[in-house]
Amino acid sequence: MQVTIPGQAELDIRHVVFDYNGTLAEDGALIPGVAQQINHFAPQFTFHVITADTYGTVAQALEGVACTVHVIPNGQQDVSKRQYVEQLGKEHVLAVGNGNNDKLMLQTAALGIALIQAEGAAVQAVMAADVVCTSVLDVFGYLATPNRLVATLRN
Repeated sequence: MQVTIPGQAELDIRHVVFDYNGTLAEDGALIPGVAQQINHFAPQFTFHVITADTYGTVAQALEGVACTVHVIPNGQQDVSKRQYVEQLGKEHVLAVGNGNNDKLMLQTAALGIALIQAEGAAVQAVMAADVVCTSVLDVFGYLATPNRLVATLRN
């Protein structure tokens, strides 16, 4: 997805990196519609899920979904998530999360989206993001209609 935002650098998004709990899932259960949206957009983007897997459900929930799942250990999870984004090429990453351990990846990615859904959001994650949404499905709306980003982020 290439989009020019007036007053900012041009975005060339190739990877979408999601946190799992609070972002793609609520209380460990995948939010309805997420699997279908990832599979729909998989020909255009590479999807990644990086998570501490608090509920131990990510592998089963994302079985058959076109994404790479990376479970991170306890300790410096924010650093692990930032490093993952950097390894992909941060200039090509849209990162999405809600937790305190997501703040560095949101800040590092070319585009960071914080979500405030049923599980809430850490203030640091919201402050590190470029955009804040109230539904993960809104993120897929940006993928389908990139001009929404122009309207939101232009100077």
